[in-house]
Amino acid sequence: MKSKLFLISLILWLSTGTAFAKVVSQSLSYTHDGVSLEGYLAYDDAVSGKAPGILVVHEWWGLNDYVRSRAEQLARMGYVAFALDMYGKGKSTEHPDQAAAWMKAINANMDQWLKRATAGLDVLKKQPRVDTHRMAAIGYCFGGATVQVLAYGGADLKGVVSFHGSLISPSAEQAGQTQAKIMICHGAEDPFNKPETLTAYVDAMNASTIDWQLIVFGGARHGFTNPDADKHGMPALAYNPSADRRSWQQMTNFFNEVLGDEK
Repeated sequence: MKSKLFLISLILWLSTGTAFAKVVSQSLSYTHDGVSLEGYLAYDDAVSGKAPGILVVHEWWGLNDYVRSRAEQLARMGYVAFALDMYGKGKSTEHPDQAAAWMKAINANMDQWLKRATAGLDVLKKQPRVDTHRMAAIGYCFGGATVQVLAYGGADLKGVVSFHGSLISPSAEQAGQTQAKIMICHGAEDPFNKPETLTAYVDAMNASTIDWQLIVFGGARHGFTNPDADKHGMPALAYNPSADRRSWQQMTNFFNEVLGDEK
């Protein structure tokens, strides 16, 4: 009888713990330069105390369900994740021409590009659950380039990870003010980054004092982390399950190093 009561108590305790441990998410409105923006915050409410904050920057499509799912994935790992908005509230698309136009409106001006990204980082910093001494950023495609811009702008980040993002070579001045360690996850068959661009990037990074690493995934094209990449009808884009899985594991190892194992 006692063993039966113990078993029932254990089941109730486990079910209660599971019920209260969940990822909480919410939209957060903010503004930059007169533009209304809306990001997406996710965290695990079972995590006690402050946790490292991870900024997540979307692809050129805008803040959509894919990048929200990445924020939630990070939350399940014990991080506080905030997917920022680079374009404006509600601006996401599946049309390449529209995506390209929105992206070019941002990256045509490096100063404004940095400031728009920094506005999102500031939102994350203000979250009471975030340990502001342990912060990092990840980005996909346009977002991968954006996190490099943040790093070169001197953002107070421990590390940044670019997934199939454009390769941006820092100037000597930018390299000198970079605090973040940099990880680049690159597809070997990504046609958006030409071999000469890759060579120039490696040369520039070798000439700097930045702590950086470049991981190249064989057979991977642009967008290799996104399961919907093939749906856009663009030959340059393709999902690659193994590159997706391996790059995420590399990011996990990187964050364990730069942010510490305790979350």
